[in-house]
Amino acid sequence: MGKSNDRFKIMRERAEEARLVRRIVLIVVAALVILIIGGMSFTYYYVTHSLTPVAATKDKKVVVTIPSGSSTSEIGDILETKGIIRNSTIFRYYVKYKNQSNFQAGVYQLSPGMKIDEITGKLQSGDIYEQVALKLVVPEGYKVEDIAKTIAKKTNMKEADILKKMKDHQYVEDHYLDKYPFLKESLEDKQITYPLEGYLFPATYSFNKKNPDLDTILEKMLSKTATILDKYNAQISGNSLGSVHKILTMASIVEREAEKDADRKKVAGVFYNRLNKDMPLQSDITVLYALGKSKSKVSYKDTEVDSPYNTYNQKGLPIGPINNPSESSIAAVLIPTNTKALYFYARPNGEVLFTNTLAEHNDVVNKYSHEWDDEKE
Repeated sequence: MGKSNDRFKIMRERAEEARLVRRIVLIVVAALVILIIGGMSFTYYYVTHSLTPVAATKDKKVVVTIPSGSSTSEIGDILETKGIIRNSTIFRYYVKYKNQSNFQAGVYQLSPGMKIDEITGKLQSGDIYEQVALKLVVPEGYKVEDIAKTIAKKTNMKEADILKKMKDHQYVEDHYLDKYPFLKESLEDKQITYPLEGYLFPATYSFNKKNPDLDTILEKMLSKTATILDKYNAQISGNSLGSVHKILTMASIVEREAEKDADRKKVAGVFYNRLNKDMPLQSDITVLYALGKSKSKVSYKDTEVDSPYNTYNQKGLPIGPINNPSESSIAAVLIPTNTKALYFYARPNGEVLFTNTLAEHNDVVNKYSHEWDDEKE
C-alpha cells in the first residue's frame, strides 16, 4: 500500500514538472515571438520614418550642390547634412532597392518637405537650380604647377599670379590654416616650394560662376581633402609616420611609382621596410621633382642633385609631397601590404616587380631597363 502511494506521488510530481516545463517553454516562445515582432515593428517604423519628409511643408528651400562623380553614398551624406533627408544610409539602400541611379551633378533647390521620390526624381532629371558654369578637372597625381595651369586655362586668372599665391606661405597661412590645421607642418618648413602641394585633392569640381576667385577654388579642394582624411582618421592616428604631412608625402611618391591599387599597397610596404632599416628610399620620382623635369629615365648624375626632395642623397622622406595623391595612394600608405621586399622596379607596361635583395633588383634592372629607351621624355 505504501509503495503504491509513493508511485502515485512520483507520477503526480512528474506530471506537475511536465506542466511547468511546458509553461516555461510557452513563455519563452511567446517572449521570442514578441521580441521578433517588436524588432520587426521597430525596424519597419525606423525605416518608414527615415523615408518620410523631414518637414511638414515645402516652404523652406535649400540650395544643394551635388559635385560631379558623387557616389550614392556621398549624395546621401550631402542631403542629410543639408537637412533634406533623415538618414543617408536608409536613402542609399532605398535607391538601390528602387534601382534608381544616374543622378546628375549640379546645384539644386530642394526642400526638407519633399518626399524621397521627389528628391531622387529631381536628381535623375537634372532639374537644376543653377547651371554649372565651370567644371575643373584635376587628375590624380597633378602637381601644383599642373593645377595652376589648368585653372588659368579655365578662368581669367594668369598662371604666374596663381603660382605666386601658391608659393606665398603667409598667404596660405592667413587664408587656410585656422580651418585646415593639417597644413601646419607644411607651412613651417620654408624650404617647401608650394605649401599646398599634396593637399589639393584630385577630383572634378563644379562651380556656378564661370570665373570663381582662387580662394573659392582652393577652399573647395582643401575641403575635399579634409573629407577624405576624415574617412581614415583611425588609421592616421595610429600611423608610424606620425603626421598627415608625412602620410601625404609618402602617398605622393606611391602615386607615381605604381598604377594599380595592389601594387601601390606593396610599394608602400617597401618604403616602410626601407625607412625601418634606415635605408634611403631612392625614388626616381623625387629626383624628377627636385629637378623640375619630366623624363623616362633618371641618370646617375640626376640622382646627385642637391635638394631636400631628393631621396637618393638623404634618408627618410622628402620635406613634403611631390604631387597631389589620390585616395587610393593615401589608403595604400595607411593600409600597406606586409612584404619582405626592399626593392621594386616599374616597367613601362605598368607591371611592378618586387625583389628582396640588391642582387635580385639589379638582375631585374638589367633585364628590363632597355624598355624605357623607347619611351618619350
